[in-house]
Amino acid sequence: MKAYTQLSSFEGRGSMEGWLTRIATNTCLNLLRSAKRRPQLTAADLSEDETRWVESALARTATEQHQARERSLVAADLAGRVLQTLTPDDQLVLTMIDGEDASVKDVVEVTGWSESKVKVLAFRARSRMRAAVEKLLSSKRRDETAEA
Repeated sequence: MKAYTQLSSFEGRGSMEGWLTRIATNTCLNLLRSAKRRPQLTAADLSEDETRWVESALARTATEQHQARERSLVAADLAGRVLQTLTPDDQLVLTMIDGEDASVKDVVEVTGWSESKVKVLAFRARSRMRAAVEKLLSSKRRDETAEA
């Protein structure tokens, strides 16, 4: 951000890389200097109420992080299961483009397909995957409604 806001001050006397390195170095040094001026508070300095509040906040944060990781694993498992229902070509395209962040050109190079074929396959595979997930979710909702 600093480099972007100070871009007009770059005079071109040296390399851009050197200029950016100097900004990064100075920023890090300034952070270290300011940290030395502000001594850190230790847990022993806290009152009982403050200690309980910190422990409670940490426990809530840990629980939220655990739940987020759990949801992420469930979503990844669901995506993997739905992906297995697609054709091998659809799986390859989605895995490369959406899973590995490969570009369309990368997929073209690996597969030898045309760029338009890769784009069409990706579009259709995403549509099929979305439809399969929506079907699963709607059947789950029906099951939950029937149980209630």
